[in-house]
Amino acid sequence: MSSIAIVNQKGGCGKSTAAGHLIRWLYSKGHSVALVDADAQQSSSMWIHAIASNESEKFTPTVEVWGTSDEILEGLPEVVSQHDFTIIDGPAGISELTRAILLRADLALVPVQPTGFDIRSAADAVRLIKQAQSVRGGMPKAALFLSRAVKGTKLKEEAGEVLEEFGLPVLSTIIHQRQVVADTYTQELTVFEMKGRPATDSAREFNALFEEAIAL
Repeated sequence: MSSIAIVNQKGGCGKSTAAGHLIRWLYSKGHSVALVDADAQQSSSMWIHAIASNESEKFTPTVEVWGTSDEILEGLPEVVSQHDFTIIDGPAGISELTRAILLRADLALVPVQPTGFDIRSAADAVRLIKQAQSVRGGMPKAALFLSRAVKGTKLKEEAGEVLEEFGLPVLSTIIHQRQVVADTYTQELTVFEMKGRPATDSAREFNALFEEAIAL
């Protein structure tokens, strides 16, 4: 039983995309999986429902949509106890809801786009994680990873170096920006089911990222 929160105050960093792909990846490996969607836009829960309704094979993750700290603090332990993995898609913005998530999660992942503004925004999430770790004796485990990175840019390399200074592990796998990833929501699929070289390359990256994260 494990709960994994994907958090960042910055919208558009690939948080819900990572959450949806992680659920699909875990489910494909035979795990029972739940999604707790704590983002006001509810993108991940609508996406997962759409995938499940179109899936020819059985794909039935539990989906909860919660928007308050009390729901997280009181309800999450029960959901976690009933599933192998519970994925929490955190809200945009740093709020009491994010604090509640970090007080319950076993692992926190922070996707960061390699731009100066996004890196500065990630610092707020890192601060909340460290506060939770000080209260909980080191939990949740946490790591950052570069998301929506453009291949061949110097900025990507520089961003990785800056993130190392935050004092949390930085996963070596980078999720690169590709149109096929952006299309997954409207296609009601993940890259794991999509065809073509771009989808295969993205699937390989997500697979490597999740293997690395689960091993923390």
